[in-house]
Amino acid sequence: MKHFAALYDAIDATTATSEKVAALVAYFREAPAHDAAWAVSFLVGRRPKRLVRTPDLRAWAALAADVPAWLFEECYAQAGDLAETISLLVPESDASDDHALAWWVMDRLLPLAGMAPDAQRIALLHAWQQLYGTSRFLFNKLLTGSFRVGVSDGLVVRALAQVSGITAESITHRLMGQWEPSAAWYTQLIATETTDADWSRPYPFYLAYPLEAELASLGAPNEWQLEWKWDGIRAQLVRRRGRTFLWSRGEELLADRFPEVEVSAEWLPDGTVLDGELLAWRDGAPLPFSELQRRIGRKTVGKKLLADVPCHLLVYDCLEYHGADVREQPMHERRVMAEAIVTRLPGGAAIGLSPVLDIVSWQDAHEARARSRTMTAEGLMLKRRASPYGVGRKVGDWWKWKVNPLTVDAVLVYAQAGHGRRAGLYTDYTFAIWDGDALVSFAKAYSGLTDAQIREVDAFIRRNTVEKFGPVRTVKPELVFELAFEGIQRSTRHKSGIAVRFPRMVRWRRDKPASEADTLDTVKALL
Repeated sequence: MKHFAALYDAIDATTATSEKVAALVAYFREAPAHDAAWAVSFLVGRRPKRLVRTPDLRAWAALAADVPAWLFEECYAQAGDLAETISLLVPESDASDDHALAWWVMDRLLPLAGMAPDAQRIALLHAWQQLYGTSRFLFNKLLTGSFRVGVSDGLVVRALAQVSGITAESITHRLMGQWEPSAAWYTQLIATETTDADWSRPYPFYLAYPLEAELASLGAPNEWQLEWKWDGIRAQLVRRRGRTFLWSRGEELLADRFPEVEVSAEWLPDGTVLDGELLAWRDGAPLPFSELQRRIGRKTVGKKLLADVPCHLLVYDCLEYHGADVREQPMHERRVMAEAIVTRLPGGAAIGLSPVLDIVSWQDAHEARARSRTMTAEGLMLKRRASPYGVGRKVGDWWKWKVNPLTVDAVLVYAQAGHGRRAGLYTDYTFAIWDGDALVSFAKAYSGLTDAQIREVDAFIRRNTVEKFGPVRTVKPELVFELAFEGIQRSTRHKSGIAVRFPRMVRWRRDKPASEADTLDTVKALL
């Protein structure tokens, strides 16, 4: 654990990419394979599921620190991070621990999930007595599921490529899909023989950058393939050895969650991998994302939900054709392969082709983008016809050109303190709009303000608090903000009857009094 803590400290101490990679390389060259496996897992964002109930954890930490619960909560509000609060409050012992990271994870951390509460408490008190400094802080971060460190997946891949001597693309591919950290797995991860790809595994996804330049800067329109940017779940459909595997972009295997797509995939030839978008779909058109949300997260799907929210995979690209990896072939050739595969599926299949737009001029592209919302799309995708299918996000060949967000002017009515870097500041806001003469809660937003603006709003909240409800403060309804969001739909769970997607603050409307904020009727008109 000490060596992993030292790596964390080294990464945390610098903002230089080269120094972070050097620290990772040094760690992986020295770490035992089992420790390195768990380190990779945590560094790329895989975390244990909740092991201990948060209320129990807070109560036991207060007990170990010998402080009353109210004082622990006040400290937590100031620190803004539960793992850090525990590390600071619970006294350290003089014990010295030399156990490895894998031992702490396998023998002390993961077994907590199967213990009774009393056994959990005893185990945690013992662990806190054994660990100190950064090691104990990291144990707490893993315990609370909040472990993060300032390295991207790409930096981890770069370091592993340097250690192993194989390409970053091979490392990235091996990290895709399902795997369990172990010494054997890590040994295979950095093995120089690269023909061992798991046959169920997807390819790394290729991602687009937001388009900010003028369209004319991209060259001739006929060099580009334009498609709708659908609002669904990006997925790869893998058909190999007579079996089907549906993977999300988040590397989650979506087995049995979209059975209509998996049944249709049985008609695909072996050695096929298609890249596309999962959408809620009815009568040949996509349904709003709110409908798809009813299917997301369901391990099993009942007959009624299947009937109410049928789903469809719209195919963008072909990555594997008759068992051959075709990602290096030009986009327009891969499109022909996708068409050859999908058009042979029987009628009624839950797999189709995402249409390519007929664009002659860039003016045509502007006009198509303006129609995006009528298509239940987020905008357009622009893909260079000659481009290969890359790995990750690269500038130049694929662009996403989203429509401008919807906006509403709303009044700040509630506030709550933030966590982490924003601990001690009121940064979590609830906004309301007018329904007649009353303000009705409409949306919550946390992002969009500068640090200076956050401090200014925080000072206003402290001066103008009307009531307190636990951590929440009711604020005098005076500040108006312009909120932007991507989608809007009716909702029976919200008091306003409206729910929005990805709300954020884009402007502090200092020029507007609260009386001029938008009304519920105005917002409903956006539907």
